[in-house]
Amino acid sequence: QISGSGKRGQVLKGDVLDAISKGAPSQPAETPKAAPAPVAVRAPSSGDDASREERVRMTKLRQTIARRLKEAQSTAAMLTTFNEVDMSAVMALRTKYKDVFEKKHGVKLGFMGFFTKAVTHALKEIPSVNAEIDGTDIIFKNYAHIGVAVGTEKGLVVPVVRNADQMSIAEIEKDIGRLGIAARDGKLSVADMQGGTFTISNGGVYGSLMSTPILNAPQSGILGMHKIQDRPVVVGGQIVIRPMMYLALSYDHRIVDGKEAVTFLVRVKESLEDPERLVLDL
Repeated sequence: QISGSGKRGQVLKGDVLDAISKGAPSQPAETPKAAPAPVAVRAPSSGDDASREERVRMTKLRQTIARRLKEAQSTAAMLTTFNEVDMSAVMALRTKYKDVFEKKHGVKLGFMGFFTKAVTHALKEIPSVNAEIDGTDIIFKNYAHIGVAVGTEKGLVVPVVRNADQMSIAEIEKDIGRLGIAARDGKLSVADMQGGTFTISNGGVYGSLMSTPILNAPQSGILGMHKIQDRPVVVGGQIVIRPMMYLALSYDHRIVDGKEAVTFLVRVKESLEDPERLVLDL
């Protein structure tokens, strides 16, 4: 663009000649665009091995699972803390009342009802574990929609028990039973899968002794249950054998401090070792 030296900025002949003699201003060099990250190419197998391999395309569900788990690892500052719980009290209560419970409510009394109830109690005390990050904001959820991981033939799905904090153990067990059947039959609706604020995963049903569960983004916490195993522990200065379970809490360290994570897991442990507190909502 030529600047005019005439009245009211008019461009004169001299302005044009002067601009020609100086030449056109150089254009700023374009910043080179970053090349896309190269896609890893699998090295071919040897002829003998290749003949014994089978290539199967991932199902859409498996692709979704893979993408979401990788996103969680890439986005969150994920950390895991551990504790162990003596399951004696819960097992004794379950043994004592399982028959009358099933007769009255039409559903079996499992462990998930106790764990879900214990989690909702702990979430009320440590709300950051029930929160999520949105940009530079933290959204605290004043409700507990608990995702329950269910393994199916097609892969892992996480249906949601909505408003679990307002439900009794019997109501929780009924909803988990309904969702479990729907998951195995491939009949979960989109609504059944959305809106979870915290997740419980039970690797113990497959024999897992300990694991570090991956967050179900954008949630900031997931509890891992494991196998119940008789182990020697010290109680009242005496070595006794008790049915013990390791608990693992993976959490997003961006919004959950270590003290909060440890306190949350201790509260879950305390509730399970004194299950009358859950029944009485204490």
